[in-house]
Amino acid sequence: MKYFAAVNGQEYEIEIENDQVLVNGESIDVDVSQIGVPELYSILLDGASYEVLVEEQRQEYAVTLAGQQFHVQVEDERTRRLNAGRKGPLIPSGELVVKAPIPGLVVKVLVQEGDDIPEDHPLLILEAMKMENEIRSLRAGVVRSVDVAAGQRVEQGAALLVLA
Repeated sequence: MKYFAAVNGQEYEIEIENDQVLVNGESIDVDVSQIGVPELYSILLDGASYEVLVEEQRQEYAVTLAGQQFHVQVEDERTRRLNAGRKGPLIPSGELVVKAPIPGLVVKVLVQEGDDIPEDHPLLILEAMKMENEIRSLRAGVVRSVDVAAGQRVEQGAALLVLA
């Protein structure tokens, strides 16, 4: 079985078959045994012995070795393929016209021309069917133009503003 582990921004490919372990294509001599509590392991690596505490967290593992803690993200091949398929479409660089996802009434414009905004920043409030919807930026950028004003009705797909 093949796994991918990311530690401190560096990725490792780990392949385990029978009693052989390959890390980035190189064979290593390792023996792992669980000792005591479920999170504590004894590892023999190239003749040296280590005790490692492995705690599963949300989307990663906290691995403590010799008093130092490492945060490790691990994916198997199947999960990696599934996650690759889930990635959304690429957001275009250059000018990005933010359009109304639904018809409605512009309640409040939260940005002005020239504003430098981060990704996921609230841009305006659009009311539809008596519900207020916060329209957010898909990426960071500078507000090139605001094409609507508070109190204006817009149709689905209407240009609300332009990010550069």
